[in-house]
Amino acid sequence: MLWQPPLPESYRLASEAELGERIAARRTELGNALLILGHHYQQDDVIRHADLIGDSLKLSQMAAAEAPRRGARTVVFCGVHFMAETADILTGDDVSVVLPDLSAGCSMADMAGYDDTVDAWDAIRAALDADPATRGERVIPITYVNSTAAIKAFVGQHGGACCTSSNAAAVFDWALSGGSEPLREGERVRILFLPDQHLGRNTARSRGFVTEVDAKRDGGDADTALWDPRKPSGGLSPQQIRRACVYLWAGHCSVHKLFRPEHVESLRAANDGTRVIVHPECAQEVVELADLSGSTEFIIDTIRSAEPGTRWAIGTEWHLVNRLCREAQSRGVHARILSECQCLCTTMYRIDQAHLAWVLDGIAQGRVPNRISVHPEARTHARVALERMLALAPARAMSLVD
Repeated sequence: MLWQPPLPESYRLASEAELGERIAARRTELGNALLILGHHYQQDDVIRHADLIGDSLKLSQMAAAEAPRRGARTVVFCGVHFMAETADILTGDDVSVVLPDLSAGCSMADMAGYDDTVDAWDAIRAALDADPATRGERVIPITYVNSTAAIKAFVGQHGGACCTSSNAAAVFDWALSGGSEPLREGERVRILFLPDQHLGRNTARSRGFVTEVDAKRDGGDADTALWDPRKPSGGLSPQQIRRACVYLWAGHCSVHKLFRPEHVESLRAANDGTRVIVHPECAQEVVELADLSGSTEFIIDTIRSAEPGTRWAIGTEWHLVNRLCREAQSRGVHARILSECQCLCTTMYRIDQAHLAWVLDGIAQGRVPNRISVHPEARTHARVALERMLALAPARAMSLVD
């Protein structure tokens, strides 16, 4: 996480109403030279200033298309660090990407460090190559788009691809079929999935792999193995590395891990017809019990198209769920968050009107505060991983986000 210096008192002591007025005035002054992106998880006071609203990849894609159309020179991304990096990768060199608060990071993305990933790759290769039966077998890395530019670059450089929660299954199938190179006769591919173990595990299970959760419950051997970078060789023996088909990085989303099987079970006990919809960043045990699981856009579309009189419990971030519930109530749909705990993205919450006003003032004065710029070499390799992902997305690629 980067350090954000404290704001001057003129921002810290201003009322929310005053800050809103100052932001609106700067937006008018800067006109089409400015494009503000607002992530779904943002608080209402911030999201109301956004020109475009969506999730990480969708916003970056829209910015890449919209910035040249309107002649925007600066994109302010009201999200977290990895999202601003992705926007910098996908937009032109003439566009500056700004993050209002540099301390707005992502704990999940930070769980997969570049050096740890290189160590994991070397250890997996060494274990496979030590046995004639597995020597030379290919490992294809896949990273969730919720990852740093450095990890995206590693994946792109090693023949892998990014994925979203919407197309993770398609990217898995692509990798298992050989990825960018056709499979040789009798060859088997293994997958290293970063950084979210839960999306990786849920996706692997959907492709027919036996997970560690399945094996512990039902007996037998697992096809997946958890790679813990805090332990030597990921906590796996050479034999376990050779046996596994999918290596799951020991990362998780701090929001979605808060949803537990007992939350679903208590709703079932009420027997009031409530349907449960969750994000696949939730644990396998939660996804199994839910009625539906899918990306943020899938959740939004499902609730917005729900029939009046239906009841829903939603397992995703608190700010988004609150907005969805208000919308649903106006149509006679009863919706609530799956857990009563305040499941909000605390790092996203660092973006507020004070920081937004501060960066807009700087831009208006000819400065580019908090610019996020990805190193050219990393940008090249990361873009390869993103482009492979987009090539596997169906026609609705602009909505395939997480």
